[in-house]
Amino acid sequence: MKHKLDSLILNKIEAIFPRIVSYREHLHQHPELSFQEFNTMEFVADKLTLLNIPFQKEVAGTGIVGLIKASHHYENQSCTGLRADLDALPIQEENNVTYKSVNEGIMHACGHDVHTSVLLGAAEILNEIKEDLSQPIKLIFQPGEETNPGGASLMIEAGVLENPKVDKMYGLHVFPELEAGNLGMRPGIYMASGDEIHVSIQGVGGHAAIPEKCVNPLMIGATFVIEARELLASICPKDIPHVLTFGRFEALGSTNIVPSTCEIKGTFRTMSEEWRQLAHEKLSELAKRIGIEFNGIINLKISKGYPFLKNDLELTAALNKSFEDNFGKEKIHALPIRMTAEDFAFYSQKIPVVFFRLGIANNEKGINYGVHHPKFDIDSSAIKIGIHAMVLAGLQ
Repeated sequence: MKHKLDSLILNKIEAIFPRIVSYREHLHQHPELSFQEFNTMEFVADKLTLLNIPFQKEVAGTGIVGLIKASHHYENQSCTGLRADLDALPIQEENNVTYKSVNEGIMHACGHDVHTSVLLGAAEILNEIKEDLSQPIKLIFQPGEETNPGGASLMIEAGVLENPKVDKMYGLHVFPELEAGNLGMRPGIYMASGDEIHVSIQGVGGHAAIPEKCVNPLMIGATFVIEARELLASICPKDIPHVLTFGRFEALGSTNIVPSTCEIKGTFRTMSEEWRQLAHEKLSELAKRIGIEFNGIINLKISKGYPFLKNDLELTAALNKSFEDNFGKEKIHALPIRMTAEDFAFYSQKIPVVFFRLGIANNEKGINYGVHHPKFDIDSSAIKIGIHAMVLAGLQ
């Protein structure tokens, strides 16, 4: 059902909306890369100071954590966590807008400027109605979502889930596949784990016309790429999705030159920690075997990234109902699983969470580019929905 403070919340969103849009445009114009979000952290700190919300800076380097205390707050009471991420991507922006990035080669192409602005807007409203909160709200502005080891893991190590203890957490992410005004939800397993595959091959270079004198690292690499995919496909349990994709294969030889070395890079994604570990072991065994067969050496390094993300069934159902009551059932969409990864998953391995999607597209205006695209942008009206959705999450 609608919350008893619904009218107040809606009026407040309308009142602060232009200012929150200006926050987003400022952040978009001044993006910073992972774990370098120093100015972004100070920007958030300034806004929390204006709201008289106590906070701690420099958590896990460039993170910031605020706390909205309910009127009946006491030290050992648990709290609700609301999370936004701060970092941008190494992309040269191609949009022609007044708030275009002024930092060469850096762009908020994944919407983290939106996430941060939305959480600042939600924080302002939740702080105003803190007398009606059932428990405190911890505001988690997290660095480094885009880069291993992931800012979420470092925030957890720094104790963000304690003092007071976070017993549930909510996060949103922009979603160009949905028009502004819509939200996306999925209970249970939603996003995959993400590991980087780095393959360095040592062979014996020489003249391409005398292949018997060479150990061709390209042939070793090609064999590994093909057999690795076939191996995982043959042993992966039928009910566990996985992806093994190679995106870089570099060997600097020529038409008549066999190089001595070769580099391959790829990604492995799946949705089971047990299967993930087994796949790592099998890939390592395969690399060793192929290296021996070709009289070369394969050095395989698997950089373990984010775990799979699982939304809590009960929390997701409750928030979904709240969204349907407030936005209309037709605006809430069931989402399929995604093989993309998100470091919010680290939180989902520790506490019950809900990670949902905020529609930001406007096809009539041509605002429909995907995340990580140099022309990514949003319909600003989505910020209203995002603020409202995060407030509702805080009131669960």
